Amino acid sequence: MPDSGGINAALALIQMKKLYLIGMGPGGSEYLTMQAIQTLKQVDVFFMLEKEGRGKAELLTQRQDILTHYLGASGYRVVMAASPPRAKTADYQNDVQVWHDQKRALFADLIRDELADGQTGAFLLWGDPSLYDQTVSLVADLAAHSAGQMDFEIIPGITSVQVLTAKHKIPLNRVGESITITTGRHAETCDPATLDNAVVMLDYNASFQRFTGQEMDIYWGGYLGCPDEMLVAGSLDEVLDDLLRAKSQARDEKGWLMDIYLLRRRQRDNSAFE
Repeated sequence: MPDSGGINAALALIQMKKLYLIGMGPGGSEYLTMQAIQTLKQVDVFFMLEKEGRGKAELLTQRQDILTHYLGASGYRVVMAASPPRAKTADYQNDVQVWHDQKRALFADLIRDELADGQTGAFLLWGDPSLYDQTVSLVADLAAHSAGQMDFEIIPGITSVQVLTAKHKIPLNRVGESITITTGRHAETCDPATLDNAVVMLDYNASFQRFTGQEMDIYWGGYLGCPDEMLVAGSLDEVLDDLLRAKSQARDEKGWLMDIYLLRRRQRDNSAFE
């Protein structure tokens, strides 16, 4: 566990600084909102975290391309830092807690060391900062312990959920029916009968395989909003093998894959939704 005294000492030195958490959409520069673009122009320092593994350079390049597209190549600083890796043991909750503690400590150090008094910093976050991204919670905790000397603001972004349904030309929910947004971890363990209309994110293990034979359709997207975007749709039973091959090939070629999908059980009686 990180030294809480060290974090508090770092926070004590943070004075009159502001941080923006900017939703940059799923990838392409055209998915930034006008509010996000205007906010970019107010930032002195952009913080970018480098993840481990093959493909990390491409993830950073996408962020750099956004800055160059809207700001040019000067007038701001970019600070890189290694993102703490998350341990993967049998105790998932503890692994996540330790990981979050490490990231919080890293954020405190970056703000203390790289952001001068009166300056504004920012993180560019995939999609929308509020959707399965704990950066908001970690930064909020830092601000709460800064004795009023640090402030932050969230700039909402286009989510991969919105882009997924737009690309497949479908509504997110059907008339009279709710929509569930969940994780691959949940889809991997839940009773398949409990999901009728669900968006699944962060599914590293292709948990949709558990839903074959359930009269399910799938709408899948990989690298949404990027030049190498991939889309697959149809009866899950019929497209399963093609989808597994596409996921495997993408990871082999690029070293990383960001994907999302909607699972939708076919309606037996459409009259109830008319």
